[in-house]
Amino acid sequence: MCNVTVTMGAIKRPPRKNFMNILITGATGLLGGYLIQALQQRGEHVRALVLPVENADHLQKQGVEIVRGDITDAGTLPAAVKNIDIVFHLAGMMGVNRPLADYRLVNVDGSVNLYKAAQAASVRRYVHTSSHTVYGLGYGRYMVETDPLRPDPDPYSITKTEADRRIRRMLLTSGMETVVLRPGTFFGPGDKLHFGRMAQRLKNGKGLIIGSGDNALPFCYVTDVAQGFLLAGYHDNAPGNVYNITNDKPLTQLEMFNAIADATGGQRPTRRVPYLPLYYGAIVAEKVVARATRTKPVVTQLGAMMFGSDNRHSIDKARRELGYEPRVDLLDGIKLAAEWFNAGGMEKPAITEASQYMPLAGARS
Repeated sequence: MCNVTVTMGAIKRPPRKNFMNILITGATGLLGGYLIQALQQRGEHVRALVLPVENADHLQKQGVEIVRGDITDAGTLPAAVKNIDIVFHLAGMMGVNRPLADYRLVNVDGSVNLYKAAQAASVRRYVHTSSHTVYGLGYGRYMVETDPLRPDPDPYSITKTEADRRIRRMLLTSGMETVVLRPGTFFGPGDKLHFGRMAQRLKNGKGLIIGSGDNALPFCYVTDVAQGFLLAGYHDNAPGNVYNITNDKPLTQLEMFNAIADATGGQRPTRRVPYLPLYYGAIVAEKVVARATRTKPVVTQLGAMMFGSDNRHSIDKARRELGYEPRVDLLDGIKLAAEWFNAGGMEKPAITEASQYMPLAGARS
């Protein structure tokens, strides 16, 4: 038997005749927090599926209903999807040193578990979070939704691609409205994974330019991504479609690093490392050193390609069909994120950091 507990936050939702019941997974993450705010501003009732080990106090204070469960354990999901109108599936494994099997259990099997549970509960619409990494990195042109999926040999990219394909196959025979989003790498206040790490290195004078520095980075501001999810959840044109959600006016590596350094009182990077030696060194570090020492290398293959190669993604389809338009200029977004960083954001306790390393409920012993 699976133990599932449901609690309700202290803030009461104002009376409203026509509200929707929304389920969010990954609610304790960066994007989840911003999406919850946007949904509550619409007057929706928000429920969050939260791992048993995660601290959900801040969500409860916001008036979010909490259901404890795990997407890798299908038995915990019926309570989460009961009476739900829209599911936003944001949860996933990324940025941690765990084997491919663990990534697959969360990103693929967990996604399929939740999709099937939502179908069984007659959920009206399901929004699945894929990734821009499903196309592969470094093509140097604007990637579109019809481009083939050629992920690089990284556990995150591989499993996000597998899940993307599985959900798109399932939607063909599903009566549930389904939308697949491929967001760019998002940042904003509260982002320790990407912005925080970059800002810390530049603050400490340890910034490096990979290659020439004129390559485009696939970053976008978190509220623009949240806007894309709202459109996917509510727009009549969205069901049955796949959309890139990002900023199609990307900054170059050098532009982004310089802007972060200026906004945080750091040092603009001047040291350069050639791209290819770093890329191949990262492969060796991951395949040999990391396995021998059981530690995550300083530079990963995915990281080298993300920052050292040219990555651009078209949003013409989302702009045309959904009316999506990035609202936050990336330089302005950097200033907003820097305000959080300069106020000691990196020193604040992480909410979900430990949960990425906990045993997975669906793992076979």
